[in-house]
Amino acid sequence: MLVRITFGMIVLNGEPFTRYNLRSLYPWAHQIIVVEGACNTSKTIATPDGHSIDCTLQVLRRFQAEEDFEHKVIVVSARDEGFDDGFWPEKTEMCQAFAKRATGTYLWQIDSDEFYREEDMPLILKLLEEGVGQISFHQKSFWGGNQHVNNSFFLAEFGLGGIPRVFAWGKGHQYISHRPATVVDAEHRDVRTRGYISSRRSRGLGIYMYHYCLVFPSQVLTKIGYYGVNSSAKREQKGGFSSTIISWHESNFKHITHPFQLHNVSGGLSWIRPFRGSQPEQVEKMMADIRDGLLPFELRKTVDIETLMSSRYYRIVTLAMDVIVSIATSTICYPLFRIGRGGYNYLKKKARILIFQG
Repeated sequence: MLVRITFGMIVLNGEPFTRYNLRSLYPWAHQIIVVEGACNTSKTIATPDGHSIDCTLQVLRRFQAEEDFEHKVIVVSARDEGFDDGFWPEKTEMCQAFAKRATGTYLWQIDSDEFYREEDMPLILKLLEEGVGQISFHQKSFWGGNQHVNNSFFLAEFGLGGIPRVFAWGKGHQYISHRPATVVDAEHRDVRTRGYISSRRSRGLGIYMYHYCLVFPSQVLTKIGYYGVNSSAKREQKGGFSSTIISWHESNFKHITHPFQLHNVSGGLSWIRPFRGSQPEQVEKMMADIRDGLLPFELRKTVDIETLMSSRYYRIVTLAMDVIVSIATSTICYPLFRIGRGGYNYLKKKARILIFQG
């Protein structure tokens, strides 16, 4: 079948990723629809009229003027959808704004800080040519730069369900919700029923989402401004962001105080390991431009990371934990892992009740 991909991106304070992400998508895109701006829960990290405070909108306009030779890029703001104060109600409305403008045969939702390797794109196109209804991806979650990745039971289990990103699209299709991302066809059937590429299968093909979510100090501060200040945003986020995200930033990102609590999602151990393998070309160019002073963005200092990586104990323990996570979330062992985790959580809850009743 003919494949035309409409990329839909929602973004607030997306720098320095924005232009590099657009460049990586452009060769594969039928359209790129970027929905820019803040939700009502993000007013503390937005301009008074609802836009990014880091010049993301200006970068988008410049890309349209200087690099969008095929006129693929459409930029949408809240006022374009009738929200006169400039703020979006929530992220679902932002996604629906790009969906209603999509004219491709597939709709690919993407964040500004997630990338895909150029060599993986032909493999993904081949899957789409088979007429599948949805593709999900497992993420590689980068931490403190682009040389180390996070791991934890939460990330591994979250990856099993996969992050739904690519959806069959056509006349009468609708984008229903952002969490989880759900698209239905004209008969209101989930497009997954047309055929579903799970994160297990895409990972088996060597295809990942490269998620640079905790890389730059300014980027992490923006997340704190959203998840740390807005209680409604914290409640909305599946997985449960810690109410102490500000202290997490001080002790677990700005400085490594707890080397086994390095991810910003609460609950259980998390750690970092050196990344092995190739990365998306535009990410490498972005990091090189920052190091060369072409972009005014601060990189996180790596002295404490290097010290941690030089620890034989940390290397051995985190390698063992990677293996344990891999086994626990394997097809055979995962049901037993869920039963064990459920029993542990039940006993922990009962113990807490008994302690407080006593």
